[in-house]
Amino acid sequence: MNKVLIKSLVIFTVAGLLSLIVYILISQIPQPPSKDVKKARIALSKAFKSKAHTYSKELYRDAKVNYDSAMANWGKQNKRFIYFRKYDKVAKFAIASLKSSQKAIETSKSNSNSYQTKLKDKVASLEKLIGDINAYFDRYPLPRELRTSISKGKMLYEEGLIEYKNGQLITANTKLNQADDLLSSVYDKAYSDLEQYLRSFPIWKKWTEIAIKESKENQSYSIVVDKLSRKCFVYFNGSKKYEFDVELGRNWVGDKLRMGDKATPEGKYKIISKFSGTKYNNALLLDYPNEEDRKRFNKEKSRGTIPSYAKIGGGIEIHGSGGKGVDWTEGCIALEDSEMDLIFRLATIGTPVTIVGSTKNLNQIFSR
Repeated sequence: MNKVLIKSLVIFTVAGLLSLIVYILISQIPQPPSKDVKKARIALSKAFKSKAHTYSKELYRDAKVNYDSAMANWGKQNKRFIYFRKYDKVAKFAIASLKSSQKAIETSKSNSNSYQTKLKDKVASLEKLIGDINAYFDRYPLPRELRTSISKGKMLYEEGLIEYKNGQLITANTKLNQADDLLSSVYDKAYSDLEQYLRSFPIWKKWTEIAIKESKENQSYSIVVDKLSRKCFVYFNGSKKYEFDVELGRNWVGDKLRMGDKATPEGKYKIISKFSGTKYNNALLLDYPNEEDRKRFNKEKSRGTIPSYAKIGGGIEIHGSGGKGVDWTEGCIALEDSEMDLIFRLATIGTPVTIVGSTKNLNQIFSR
């Protein structure tokens, strides 16, 4: 029995020693920082979902580089003999990645909110700019390249607005900035051109005042055409009785210089003939060119601003067949037939017609 007991004790002792040795050997095996790497991976994923790669690029890049470095070092150490492995760099890179991801998430949220605010303001600003362009220059005869820029700017605005609503703020910002550049440039050029045109406002104002005054003194009708607002005002005894929309020559900005320039003249005229059943139904023929027109024509010709072979032209009328919504005449003033019928009945030979660029000054026009 003693031999059996002794043998058992020896076996248990040896087994215990072997277990202890195995435990010691296992406990000495370097353990990878799995928890740190897992935390870094989860944080990096959260950073991506918060769009840190867009709104906090540098921090997100640092987090990604550190995480990749941690994984690369982990793989490198796993190739070494088990007891020679060192995971301190893996832990270092994982912790650095975690910190960068956390900062990237905070920064991304802040930058995203800032972008939201800025883009909201930019959208509102562009809406107003487009509204102003439509209100002031929709029918203003701008050069083709400016019209092209307006179309392209509006298209970029619509695309940017869609990106903004879909949360693609960086892309939206790029498109909205491009739209702003195009439309602001168009607006500035158009405004400058209109400002130059309106330098004649004091003269137009004087003509209009004279027309209204003479209407009151003579207790008669007088017609005033405002080219910029596309309006025809009919006065009687100094008071405005009627107001109609008109359509003009395609190149109506500025005075008429010669035949074929498709411009509507500016000046003080009178009706010299009345016609019914014409190509444009009822028509009132004006005494263009008058003496002032001839003087200006000869002066411009001598300066060389118009060709030597140019003719002064004529046949400027107030007529019907209007209502098209665009400026289409060769220089005449077109009204809808029903409105033209009324003017035709009221007007007589000798009725004064004053055509001005605008009855409002620059500040009044841009007080929308």
